[in-house]
Amino acid sequence: MSTITIVGAGMMGSALAFPARENGHDVRLTGTHLDREIIETSKRTGQHPKFDRPFPAGVEYFQIEQLDEALRDADMVICGVNSFGVDWFMENVLPHIPDTTPVLSVTKGLIAYDDGTLISYPEYWKRNIAPRRMNLNAVGGPCTSYELVAHDHTIVTFCGEDVPTLRLMRELMQTSYYHIRISTDVMAVESAVALKNAYALGVALAVGLSEKINGVGSKPHYNSQAAMFYQGVTEIRKLLLYLTGSDEQIDTAAGDMYVTVFGGRTRLIGTLLGRGYTIDKALEELKGVTLESLVIIGRINKAIKRLAADGKLDARDFPLLMHMDAIIEGKATSEEIPWTSFTE
Repeated sequence: MSTITIVGAGMMGSALAFPARENGHDVRLTGTHLDREIIETSKRTGQHPKFDRPFPAGVEYFQIEQLDEALRDADMVICGVNSFGVDWFMENVLPHIPDTTPVLSVTKGLIAYDDGTLISYPEYWKRNIAPRRMNLNAVGGPCTSYELVAHDHTIVTFCGEDVPTLRLMRELMQTSYYHIRISTDVMAVESAVALKNAYALGVALAVGLSEKINGVGSKPHYNSQAAMFYQGVTEIRKLLLYLTGSDEQIDTAAGDMYVTVFGGRTRLIGTLLGRGYTIDKALEELKGVTLESLVIIGRINKAIKRLAADGKLDARDFPLLMHMDAIIEGKATSEEIPWTSFTE
């Protein structure tokens, strides 16, 4: 039996308490400063307020002020914050974790520098905490939190630099329904799962456009959705080849994009934009919802435009990404999807 500490009581971080505890480990779910009500509710009821079933018996709950207690003698730490908490986790949690304790991050996204360079969050942490050499890892793949809680089968990828560590974490976390691959290509896995968030919004545009034309609740039209999915995979493959020199993780991106298209925050914002909502109106409709897809679209577009200006990429190879950015910037509408550009 091991001790697994989860920092961040959002939906995915909290969902990982299920396989961890069901494998017989001590699980300490620790909230950030934004998770106080979640932790209090979970402690009082034994159930996360957004899940429809209780946590496995024995999960312990901690507020952020109890971080040192929650981390004491932990065999593994799971970072459960979203992309807006990357710096907070680096500044407030990593200093309390021993270098030898493996950290597994569920956070999806990329950091973009002004020169067009894109790096993963584990690499961002690694650069900023040097000369410390921590055991930083990440997880990506087609998995939604509420279906993980429901024990629906899924396959994810644990990625990091040390194979023995990855095997250890897989042994700690894998269950009959939570299936885990391992990879040492951190940038490829992290790029794949970040990019899928951007392009899932593109597929959702087609959903919203169909609703705009035929009415909300009308029979779904799948041709346009599939076409956007196809274009999304095409553009992700090109970006993976540029960023990592390989497209081996395209399956991770495609699988994760598939599940994201069918539910969650990215589908919501994409559908509203597809119906013709302005970005301001859509954000007002989804007030309080974390929208990481908008962040990654902005960062990738910024990077591509800089790389194109330097002659390293051709922006015309990414018409869907450019169109999504134009919609977010209020310079285009969903009805102006550049279908012809997808075939040139």
